[in-house]
Amino acid sequence: MLGLVKKKSKAPEDKQPAAKRTKAQPMRLLSYGQATSIPVAVSSLVSAGAASLSFLLLLANYGATSSIAQHTRGMSLIQLQDGSTGIASFAAPNQRSNEAIKNFVANSMIRIFTWNGIIRSEENGRIIETIDKGTPIKSENAGKKLIPTSVWEAAFALSEEKDFRASFLEKLAETIPDGILNGKGTVTLITNHISAPRKISDGTWEVDMVANLITFDAERSQSRGVEFNKTVTVRAIDIPQNPPKINDITQKIYKAKAQGMEITQIIDLDLGKKQK
Repeated sequence: MLGLVKKKSKAPEDKQPAAKRTKAQPMRLLSYGQATSIPVAVSSLVSAGAASLSFLLLLANYGATSSIAQHTRGMSLIQLQDGSTGIASFAAPNQRSNEAIKNFVANSMIRIFTWNGIIRSEENGRIIETIDKGTPIKSENAGKKLIPTSVWEAAFALSEEKDFRASFLEKLAETIPDGILNGKGTVTLITNHISAPRKISDGTWEVDMVANLITFDAERSQSRGVEFNKTVTVRAIDIPQNPPKINDITQKIYKAKAQGMEITQIIDLDLGKKQK
């Protein structure tokens, strides 16, 4: 008996086009992650650009700051006693710059060896001149002699060690002409050359000074000059604390030593030896 085999009927072929079978995908600006709309993407790009620009500006600012720091490293802005400001650099306790040493020597020597009978002071921004009565100095050879007050004040730049300042003033009193305080003449130190400091030990230097002492008569119609060439030894000292305004003397001492240096020796400059 023959079995009947029922053939499976084929499903009718899908005549619908492929384009209709695939669901349309939204356009993506970014190829990874969720789809992002165009406005959001544009906003992201703008934010990224702004961040990049800020980073570049930050790098430029850092470069400029680093360049300035190289020139101002170790420097600080300070305010001086008179209210003005200046730039100071940090230094070791026994370290002084060449310019500071040269200026100290020049200013101290000019003040010590410039003699006249006038005291100049400042009041309310005006320079007031008064007659100098002098400061008495005891001398073994000349008894008591008067020296200009400005010279006595400037001599605080000299060291007190081994009575150097006292003995120097004694010899200086014998040198200053008697007529200086009476207005019969003036003496001025003119510096022609200050050498670069030579370090002889830690915190101690030698400086050569080539100068002239110019003597004027009372009318300043005549003058006479003599060579004044010296080798000055300078050493670093602790800068004294600004004292309270007890009296004028303490202020004069502080002013003379405010640069943290003092003169320990003044001898004749041997130019012949220096030239060899």
